[in-house]
Amino acid sequence: PGQGQTLTPLPCQVTLETQDGRVLWGPQLVLVHVKDENDQVPRFSQAIYRAHLSRDTRPGIPFLFLEASDWDEPGTANSDLRFHVLSQTPAQPSPDMFQLEPRLGALALSPKGSTSLDHALERTYQLLVQVKDMGDQVSGHQATATVEVSITESTWVPLEPIHLAENLKVLYPHHMAQVHWSGGDVHYHLESHPPGPFDVNAEGNLYVTRELDREAQAEYLLQVRAQNSRGEDYAAPLELHVLVMDENDNVPVCPPRDPAVSIPELSPPGTEVTRLSAEDADAPGSPNSHIVYQLLSPEPEDGVEGRAFQVDPTSGSVTLGVLPLRAGQNILLLVLAMDLAGTEGGFSSTCEVEVTVTDINDHAPEFITSQIGPISLPEDVEPGTLVAMLTATDADLEPAFRLMDFAIERGDTEGIFGLDWEPDSGHVRLRLCKNLSYEAAPSHEVVVVVRSVAKLVGPGPGPGATAMVTVLVERVMPPPKLDQESYEASVPISAPAGSLLLTIQPSDPISRTLRFSLVNDSEGWLCIEKVSGEVHTAQSLQGAQPGDTYTVLVEAQDTDEPRLSTSAPLVIHFLKAPPAQALTPAPVPSRHLCTPRQDHGLIVSGPSKDPDLASGHGPYSFTLGPNPTVQRDWRLQTLNGSHAYLTLALHWVEPREHIIPVVVSHNAQMWQLLVRVIVCRCNVEGQCMRKVGHMKGMPTKLSAVGILVGTLVAIGIFLILIFTHWTMSRKKDPDQPADSVPLKGTV
Repeated sequence: PGQGQTLTPLPCQVTLETQDGRVLWGPQLVLVHVKDENDQVPRFSQAIYRAHLSRDTRPGIPFLFLEASDWDEPGTANSDLRFHVLSQTPAQPSPDMFQLEPRLGALALSPKGSTSLDHALERTYQLLVQVKDMGDQVSGHQATATVEVSITESTWVPLEPIHLAENLKVLYPHHMAQVHWSGGDVHYHLESHPPGPFDVNAEGNLYVTRELDREAQAEYLLQVRAQNSRGEDYAAPLELHVLVMDENDNVPVCPPRDPAVSIPELSPPGTEVTRLSAEDADAPGSPNSHIVYQLLSPEPEDGVEGRAFQVDPTSGSVTLGVLPLRAGQNILLLVLAMDLAGTEGGFSSTCEVEVTVTDINDHAPEFITSQIGPISLPEDVEPGTLVAMLTATDADLEPAFRLMDFAIERGDTEGIFGLDWEPDSGHVRLRLCKNLSYEAAPSHEVVVVVRSVAKLVGPGPGPGATAMVTVLVERVMPPPKLDQESYEASVPISAPAGSLLLTIQPSDPISRTLRFSLVNDSEGWLCIEKVSGEVHTAQSLQGAQPGDTYTVLVEAQDTDEPRLSTSAPLVIHFLKAPPAQALTPAPVPSRHLCTPRQDHGLIVSGPSKDPDLASGHGPYSFTLGPNPTVQRDWRLQTLNGSHAYLTLALHWVEPREHIIPVVVSHNAQMWQLLVRVIVCRCNVEGQCMRKVGHMKGMPTKLSAVGILVGTLVAIGIFLILIFTHWTMSRKKDPDQPADSVPLKGTV
């Protein structure tokens, strides 16, 4: 095999044949392995190696790499090479100034050699190096070579800071410095902190590759490294500071436009409005960033002395001038910011400042209308009803000064009215808080006052701060009312058409008249008199069943005011038709009850002779007759199976004799009792006071009045005659004293 060639197996085919060519065995594949022997001697790539070593080289950093080869099979001990230093000439100041890495052949300065090299006077060292195969075994082939090492003085020295102008107009890459490593086999590497447009070539020349911007980065720190072929630093890296020189390439930048600055009206001159602070990205403290200010707008008005605003050129403070401002003004100030202190050749920018002049609270709110009404309201209007809407305005511009407060100043001592309004609104609503009464007050004059919520500056409110609302109360008739909230009547199903069931009456029949009608009379069984309110059967009650009920609605309208009406339910109870022969009236002895009603009544008993009751077959039931007036004026309550209790239903019933029909039923039999009751006025003991009739021979009321009047006339005539006679007597004897005149009588 050749140099470094791997010995691979050789394939062969083996066949066993007879002399006549007949195959006895095979063909069979046979692999032939060739075994390597250590028959090759290692060789250096050079007989003499030459290297330069700088005194600044760190120990252990290879500055020369020896190369050797062996033609034996690679990867075997036959080709496993080891390097060694056999001798060093001269051996001063130390015999082991250098170290050789056995496997890689990397030659470096030893730690002892690094410390001794600074004191060594020799400039050249000659090393005898050996390469041997068979690895670390003692046996093996070997070869030698000579290494000449020249010691050089260090040129790896720090550089002065480099100043580069920003925006430099030159051809790039632009050379700016050079570094040099005096040792051999060097590779330069450059690092920039922060990263920047810098580079270094193989000769150590440093370049800037494009224009620099000081505002983006004003300073860079460059580190240059001298490295061997394996990227290891021979020495500590060199640091180089690059400073970017400023030039006036940035315009002043105005601060962002803030919301409008509010200045109260009548503020004194010199009041600071705002302070401008423009920024210049050029070098701080240099003329390039020295900014001054100049007011451009508003310009002075023609014929007017002074300005409304002033600007301090150095500080940028904007203050009020001597020219007064008006409330509500919105003014845009234009201020010029110039660098280079305003000299020629500098940059400038225009800054904007918006100023709003606010007013002070020197206007009192006033109503648009001071007189409202008259407004007519019915006295039954519900509380909470809107009476009137009042509107007030305020000439101030500041929203906080336009907030108003309202109050009722006079004309509402009873608290009948109230106010409500939105806090930020000039509209106030006058509402009704209590019920109106025409009898208590037919009219109202409500005075409403408006005030500013904020403290008022200057004179107080004027006449326009009050408004009068005149309200007229309309008298309202109440709706009609019936004498009962609901009505009930009982009627046998055999009752003929035209039978009177009951009479519907108003609770106050004297003061108002009503017209009546029926609603929901689906069967058409009933009818009602429009004026009297009497309810009759309109036809025979065909289809009605005993024990059923029939409900209709009674409506009553005021005759004078048809819009006023009321209603009440009427429930009809249908009774079983009694046998014709059973309804035999049975008179009951008369008794008396008191009116106005007192707490007592009458006991009504059933028929005294009843074989069924006597034998205990069942009780009686008692009901009032179908007369509606009777059902209205009287009440009948069952006490037990044989008796009922009759009382007045109304507080007042006309004093006279009343016949009360009471229907008594038992099983299928019915009786009608006629109970005679005398209703009379009673004394405190409950005794009936009967009306006294005319006594024979006694004068009537009219004759008694005539006698009394005649007597009085006679007495008057008699007195007139006496006075006349007395007057005539005094005329005949004027000298006679009055008390001496005798009294004369006339018969």
